[in-house]
This record gives sequence, structure tokens and C-alpha cells, in this order.
Amino acid sequence: MAGKRSLFNIIAFTINLVIALLLLFSYLLAFISPLKIPFFAVLSLTVPILTLFNILFFVYWLVKLKRQVFLSGLVLLLGWFFSSSLYELSDQNTASNKDLKVMSYNVRMFNYYHWNPDNHLDDKAFAFISKIKPDVLSLQEFYQAPNISFNYPYKYIKTKSKTNKFGQAIYSKFPIINSGSLDFKNSANNVIFADILRNKDTIRIYNIHLESLKINPNKEHFGEQSSEKLIGRLSTAFQRQAEQTTEFLAHEKKWKGKKIVCGDFNNTAYSWVYKQIKATKKDAFLEAGKGFGKTFNYVFPLRIDFILVDTEMIVNSFETFDIRYSDHFPILAKIQLN
Repeated sequence: MAGKRSLFNIIAFTINLVIALLLLFSYLLAFISPLKIPFFAVLSLTVPILTLFNILFFVYWLVKLKRQVFLSGLVLLLGWFFSSSLYELSDQNTASNKDLKVMSYNVRMFNYYHWNPDNHLDDKAFAFISKIKPDVLSLQEFYQAPNISFNYPYKYIKTKSKTNKFGQAIYSKFPIINSGSLDFKNSANNVIFADILRNKDTIRIYNIHLESLKINPNKEHFGEQSSEKLIGRLSTAFQRQAEQTTEFLAHEKKWKGKKIVCGDFNNTAYSWVYKQIKATKKDAFLEAGKGFGKTFNYVFPLRIDFILVDTEMIVNSFETFDIRYSDHFPILAKIQLN
């Protein structure tokens, strides 16, 4: 029996070593552009899984009182200091009526293609948003149908064309004094912006929707014919995301006023894309969120939707809503502008 236990521990530690090294390497991904090595960017999607497995190995070796516990323990400790948090404990809520309520939500075209058999899914999404009443509503994968009518006095909607009603939208309770679109080439994704006037403040709202990965979590190889083709497709998508991020950052640099950046990055907080966009901002989830902050409806906690604010702003509360009206979950931040 002792021999079998010893062999099991050797195999377990070997697996542990591989997973720990992969997680350790993933901490470097935020510094490597997908334009240089696109394959590495794929690993950023697995960080939550790698982290959870390392936690399990840490607990296993701790219970066994084995020195192998230091492997995952050290890697997890490094991640605490050098990587974005997987789980938040703060759950800060000091919101007031003076805060700006900003919601970001990938609505998956309000079920236009009937991915969900519930024919009233669009009405439920409308009712939910009307109940929350955000001051600013940023929507990705928007569909401009005749029955879509939010009770907002100001809006900026950008669709692909007059006949193609798919795109993005920003709704606001405050006047929109300027707006525009970056119009990414050869992509169904885009970035739009709207400058809203709130009291004496002009705040630019960016609505980002970076290149989609087209992952179907309910199919083998996530909807691709093989794992090799899946990795190839993801690598190409990450390259496009890097190009789009560079284009966005050049546009953002020209704006010297206050800004809030929100949207669906189609990438995690462990990616180069996230690090570049967040560079001079605060992540609302890290400031006031709680839990995993999961925003994509998948078995593992993928946080790919974000609200980022200027460092001078204070995030008084953050909430992720566990509702299934899309394949994404809506997020809401209450922001003190100062």
C-alpha cells in the first residue's frame, strides 16, 4: 500500500509541477503582445482553471503535510502580487445618489437568432435594464429592432450599415455633446464613444467590443473542427485584438478629459490587451467587487467584461448580475467623479 501511495504522489506531483509552471508562465502574458507570439495569448483564457487546480493541489499537499505544498503555494503567492485577482473579498458599497451609475452589457442581439428558445428573452432584458435604471448604458452586440425602446433622452447608436442593424449603443440620461466610432476594418467588432455633460463635467464614455473569439462552450472544441484549428482561430483573433487595442489607445490618447472605458474585451484580466487598456485606470471590479466577477456564462469563471475608470474617480460599488438573458452577465458600477 505504501508503494502505491508513493507512486500516486509522484504522478500527482508531476501533474502539479506542469500546472504550476504553466500558471507561473501565464503571469508574463500581460507583457507579451499577441502580435509577437499569438499562441501564448491563448493561455490567458486558462488562468482561472490553472489557478483553481493549483489551489486544489496546495490543499491536497497541506492535508498530507508534504513539502510539495510549497510548489503551488509559492506560485499562488507570486500571483497575489504580480497578477490580477481571481477572487475579490471587498464587496464595497458606499454608493450615494450623487454617483454616476454605469452599466455595461453584451446583450447578444436580444436573442435575435433565437439561441435561447425563450421567445420573451428580449422583453426580460428590457425589463431588467428598466428596473436598474443606469445613468449610462453601454451595450455590445446590440440589435436595433423596432420594438427596442429604452426610456433615455439621449443615445448614440452605431450599426454596421443602414440595412445591417447590428452594432453598439450608448444610452444616457445626460446630454451627449459629441460622439463617434473607430470603425475597425474587416471586423464586426468596434469601439464607439460618447461625451456626456453631467453638471459641469464632460465625461467620455468608451464602449469597447474587441474581436470576438466565437467560442461555443456547449460544443466539442468550442465549435471548431479540432483543437488545432481552435488554437489557430483563437491566435488570429488575439492578433486582431492587439491591433484594435493599439488603434483604440491612439484614439484615447488624444482625449485629455475625464473618461470611463467599458465593454466586452473578449479577453481576461491576465492578457496583454487588458494590461494595455487598464494601464492608467482603475478596474471597478477590483475596487469594489466581490467574488469571481464572472461575466461569461461558462463553467469556469471568465471575467471578460470590464468597467475601467480614471484614477481620480472613486468606485463606490460594483455588481455583476447573475441573469441568463444573454451569454454575458451585465455589470454595474457606481462612480464618484470628484
